Amino acid sequence: MKLALHWKILIGLILGTITGLLVNYLWTPELWRSLGVGDPAAYMANQPSEANAAAGYIALAARFLAELTDFAGKLFLRCLRFIAVPIVLFSLIVAVANLGDPRKLGRVGGKTIAIFLFTGFTSAALGVTIATIFQPGVGLSTSIRESLPGADAQAAAKAAETAHTISGWQMALDAVPLNPFAAIANAQMLQVVALSIIIGMGLTLIPTEKSRPVIAFCDGIAEAVLKLVQLLMHAAPYAVFALMVTIISSFGLSIFVGLVKYSLVVIAGLATILFILYPTLTTLLTPRGNKVGWARFFRAISPAQLVAFSSSSSAATFPVTLECARDRLGADEDIASFVCSLGISFNMDGTALYQAVVVTFLAQLYGVDLSFADRLFVTILAASLSIGVPGIPGGSLVVMAVVLDYIKVPTEGIAIILAVDRILDMCRTIVNVSGDAMGTAIIAASEGKLKTPQQLAMLPEA
Repeated sequence: MKLALHWKILIGLILGTITGLLVNYLWTPELWRSLGVGDPAAYMANQPSEANAAAGYIALAARFLAELTDFAGKLFLRCLRFIAVPIVLFSLIVAVANLGDPRKLGRVGGKTIAIFLFTGFTSAALGVTIATIFQPGVGLSTSIRESLPGADAQAAAKAAETAHTISGWQMALDAVPLNPFAAIANAQMLQVVALSIIIGMGLTLIPTEKSRPVIAFCDGIAEAVLKLVQLLMHAAPYAVFALMVTIISSFGLSIFVGLVKYSLVVIAGLATILFILYPTLTTLLTPRGNKVGWARFFRAISPAQLVAFSSSSSAATFPVTLECARDRLGADEDIASFVCSLGISFNMDGTALYQAVVVTFLAQLYGVDLSFADRLFVTILAASLSIGVPGIPGGSLVVMAVVLDYIKVPTEGIAIILAVDRILDMCRTIVNVSGDAMGTAIIAASEGKLKTPQQLAMLPEA
């Protein structure tokens, strides 16, 4: 039976989760010892150890399968990340250049940013509201701080230290690349987006006979890369399986112990954005004869959502998001390229909600009473700072530390939430990429560049 791609990916995700749980709970130190492995950590890291001298072929096969699974997942992500920068660079140059009239560019860009700002501030406000109502930090023993993993505590301390050196002016300056080639080489997506827009605008200001070959070249590269994405997606179900096995077998479900309420509050907020806010906006803001309702929206974007969940990276998922917005949702290529590219840096609704919940949760945990003005300030700051997270290691932690520092909540509390951050990051990445598709549908419809389901059905299959 021929299954649609999103069903194949979903099956891979479910099977990967089940396999990961079985490995996590059944592959115990006792089982390792029965295979002649006394130091599993050293054995899996291929480090010599006398405790593993009796390891046999079964242990060797187990390690090989674990390494193969890890390799398959990482290779898939690396391929996506390899594709992300060139597709943003070339497709956005073409999109801006084809918009032509600066007034049209301003109109499309203004509508895009307006939608992203609205959903960003709405998401942050929702995060503060649900955290205030359900109070996940109240009653949670602060003794949890005494058992923090050393790495998490160090990461929190480093983020707090960096936060004191980051200013809003510096964040704005960082959006403009000092060296455009370095921005491309280091995959600084906000800077790549800025570079693409600048080059695209420059192409509109020179004679057509000079700009046309450059636009055609960029368009050809972008189209070729998208074809590679379509080929790569055939491996997505297997890669998602491998990624989920690696993640779940390492963490299991025990990481939620002690932070269940906090985790559920975050997931409930993200689900509200994903299943209520986005479909409502697409339904209200697309024309009656070409509605993007709940079913159409999720059927089109589901492959990108599933890849986003397993990769935890909006940038890595971008090629899939763009392919879904263009070929499955029906947005014009120029609109999809423009809106989705801006969305990588400017549309982080899941991150905005998450930061608002984290700050409110830690304030409750440390007994810091937040007034209405404080909550309003947290909402504004969380939404604002989610736009263009600093392109530095642990950038999102730095942003979080900035917000905590403003309302006088100890920044070392970040280490408390790092225990469950990996799983929650997977969830908020789904929201981030779905928000890009939501914005694309609305902008394309407003510009009369959204294909109907009938027009999509007539297109040749990729």
